[in-house]
Amino acid sequence: MKIGIFGGSFNPPHMGHLNAIQTVAKKAGLGKVHVVPAAQNPLKTPVEGPSPEQRLELTRMAFEQYGDLYFVDDQEMKRGGMSYTIDTVLNLRKTYDAADLYLVVGADKFEELSQWKDYQKLLAETNLVVTTRPGYDTPESLEEMPGYLKPMVADFDFNFIELNTGRNIQFITLRDIEISSSEVRKSLRNGKPVEKYLPLAVETYIKEHKLYRNIGHRIGDFQKFTAFCADVLFSKKGINVRGFDLTKVSAPSEYTLIASGTSTRHAAAMAENIVQAVKEEYNVHPQSVEGIDEGRWVLVDYGPLIIHLFYDFVRQEYNLEGLWRDGKDLGLKDPYVGKPGAQ
Repeated sequence: MKIGIFGGSFNPPHMGHLNAIQTVAKKAGLGKVHVVPAAQNPLKTPVEGPSPEQRLELTRMAFEQYGDLYFVDDQEMKRGGMSYTIDTVLNLRKTYDAADLYLVVGADKFEELSQWKDYQKLLAETNLVVTTRPGYDTPESLEEMPGYLKPMVADFDFNFIELNTGRNIQFITLRDIEISSSEVRKSLRNGKPVEKYLPLAVETYIKEHKLYRNIGHRIGDFQKFTAFCADVLFSKKGINVRGFDLTKVSAPSEYTLIASGTSTRHAAAMAENIVQAVKEEYNVHPQSVEGIDEGRWVLVDYGPLIIHLFYDFVRQEYNLEGLWRDGKDLGLKDPYVGKPGAQ
């Protein structure tokens, strides 16, 4: 029997998850799927949301209606700490042959697989099913393969790659609901309807336990909070740090900060510094963080405050300050100018 492995944060589990794995199970002929909620994804910045135990319960609710095909596997929750797929696969290998295991990943994860722990061993211990969207260009030659994969390719045909590890990779195109967990979280916090994206039991649990609420009430004075975050940016040598009070204009947030970094890495590092400093001072994670992997434009969302961090060259392309010309410029000043020791 072919055994699928479908992991993720499931924060929250939504119809896109369900439709994706149902499509894969049918097209790949999977007889059973281990649905594995992660304790903590090492490649993701922590965001506000339910506890790991609540995410596990939500995942069970989402899949329980589909019977024995899907088994919600809590092994990563029990291990705790960072969730590494190789550990999960090796644990399943105690029960199943490598030839029978099929790890399901999205095309974005496939491209970055070399960042995963022991990825080469992973590709020896399980087959890979890569889910794609219509229009995705499946590799058609060795030259089009991701660089990390080229030395491992033994043969390839349309939508199918044989590896010299004895395992294979197949591509399956999805035509399902275009929705992400971050979009669902944002809709929930803004009070927008989500019933078409969430199983009823999941939506009911979220409402009853008041999950994904706007975090504004936990921070309080957002003008003071904006000044705190600006100080972090100045201390990390952010370039042209500017802040705007948008309470009197129509905008997605009440306050906003914008700053540039000297490189994509600098922009991403400033975002990481903000997240860490706010967690230490306010004990709050952001509602979402976007773009931190590339660092060209990183968005850190604290609800009433949204922070935009750019690689400086990219900032000039978008000219966001022009969108906020009707807001009040906070006139931020760098307190570290002329002082030694700023990092």
